[in-house]
Amino acid sequence: MYKHILIATDGSELAQKAVGQGLALARALDAKVLAITVTEPWASVVSGEMTFAFPVDEYEKNAAANASTVLASATDIARKVGVTCETLHVKDRYPADGIVETAKAHGCDLIIMASHGRRGVSRMLLGSEANKVVALSTMPVLICR
Repeated sequence: MYKHILIATDGSELAQKAVGQGLALARALDAKVLAITVTEPWASVVSGEMTFAFPVDEYEKNAAANASTVLASATDIARKVGVTCETLHVKDRYPADGIVETAKAHGCDLIIMASHGRRGVSRMLLGSEANKVVALSTMPVLICR
């Protein structure tokens, strides 16, 4: 069945549930796991006068610290369930693109991630990274709600 599972997380409570479910599945299948978090390019986060208040080096420092915390949590959960878990911080990519590209580059055969279940205007304004991953991926995607 699945031999190499990519689990994408942003560190949110909902994403943590998907991490737990993904690691439980990996344990049952005796699959390898790559847990990733993706940080967007700095220019997509701020613009105009905000660039002076939030310089790129400060953004990168904060993004790296956050990614370290998010991935450490995934590693801790993996240790508790007895699964070996590699981690990777994917920088300067939009989440869906970074997830799909990383899964392909690392030979993963399943992507697992959470969906925040946004609807209506919030979905239209914020988009759905889960939907984008499903649309872009050529491999199976398991969405946890």
